[in-house]
Amino acid sequence: MLIGRITGEVVSTAKHESHSDLKLLLVEPLDLDDQPAGVPYVAVDVLDAGVGDRVLLATDGWAAMTAVSRLQSPIDAAIVGVVDRVDLDA
Repeated sequence: MLIGRITGEVVSTAKHESHSDLKLLLVEPLDLDDQPAGVPYVAVDVLDAGVGDRVLLATDGWAAMTAVSRLQSPIDAAIVGVVDRVDLDA
């Protein structure tokens, strides 16, 4: 899993039929200093996260499909949590 920040919404009027009712968001991976760290992902969101939220991102296809209960869908990334805080000294 990765931590990332939602930077935008992805609107797609033509997409795989299994995605017809799913919200897609653009997520920028973050490092431990909360700085951008890599190429953004398009991720399925079932938690109603929004732009600016820090989230946990499953980036393995099987984990992402399982997280959104779509085992036969072409899903590479899914938002699986909203991050309240990260404690590095704990």
